[in-house]
Amino acid sequence: MNKLKFGLIGAGGIAQSYAQAFEQCQTAELVAVVDVRIEAAQALAERLNCQSFNSYQTMAESIELDAVIVCTPPVTHRDIAVYFLERRVNVLCEKPLSVDVKSAIEMVETAAKHGVILTMASKFRYVEDVIRAKSLVMSGILGEIVLFENAFTSRVDMASRWNSNPAISGGGVLIDNGTHSIDIMRYFLGSLAEVQVIEGKRIQSLAVEDTVRIFAKSASGVVGNVDLSWSINKELDSYIRIYGSQGTISIGWKESKYRQSSSPEWIKFGNGYNKVQAFTSQIENFSKAILGQEILLITPQDSIASVEVIEAAYKSMNRTQWTDVSYESLTLLGFATSPTNGDRAFATTRK
Repeated sequence: MNKLKFGLIGAGGIAQSYAQAFEQCQTAELVAVVDVRIEAAQALAERLNCQSFNSYQTMAESIELDAVIVCTPPVTHRDIAVYFLERRVNVLCEKPLSVDVKSAIEMVETAAKHGVILTMASKFRYVEDVIRAKSLVMSGILGEIVLFENAFTSRVDMASRWNSNPAISGGGVLIDNGTHSIDIMRYFLGSLAEVQVIEGKRIQSLAVEDTVRIFAKSASGVVGNVDLSWSINKELDSYIRIYGSQGTISIGWKESKYRQSSSPEWIKFGNGYNKVQAFTSQIENFSKAILGQEILLITPQDSIASVEVIEAAYKSMNRTQWTDVSYESLTLLGFATSPTNGDRAFATTRK
């Protein structure tokens, strides 16, 4: 079969993971790489045997593309995505979809207007163990879900990285790693109703937060807490734990397992986190959605809801109090916000 032709915008660290993934894709191929640092674009393009450009506009005017992947800093996402969506090119945009709800709305509306697909890239949703864990949770084997825990913590020197420059990142560890956490939490618990964020001590003297703890309540009453940090490493063997009335599930870096309260034995169901598998599955799902062969795992509603929750989380951090998630953007766009469990939490009611 003919593969869909992709352009990759941004040749930084995350682009290297996409490069590995494209080498295994069955439905998509990378035909061009863009970066304002042309030497970085050329180096990646040489490895992948494709063209390189120093501007996305030049790439768009030079070759035919089915889709692009946006891997640039968050503050640029809106402009780049809208540019391609208006040219009827499908867009897979790295998380966060945007730095504010207003621009997220513009992006989703532009995609709908031009009949192309826009979605947010969030790799943990595509990890096989996460998907298997969701199936186990939905089976009821853990009973009624009571508590969700997640931690993404590691010591990383952020002093010279763009992620800690709020002018281009939109914030610190809360918007960076927190977007993953919120997306995963919503995947398991459905709609989130309230959040409260406590900022920890700033170790790295950054202009943004480098450690936070998120507390959240789902619309169905499940509570969750998330630890995020660039300055500590909790050295946990799992990054997600979900506690139910009849058991616990643990999603780990090297293995995943669950245990029912009636049994002393943990049952292994997965082999841990595989980054290349996750990126490959993400590209394949996006490509097959373009071809009409699959539904998106992360819908536009999911993408914009993540931005809504992160925006509420920053309001909470600045107020140090519980803050409602309004979902005004989803209402404005005509999506229902009924709090049902699972990744189909938002039923489309668009007329």
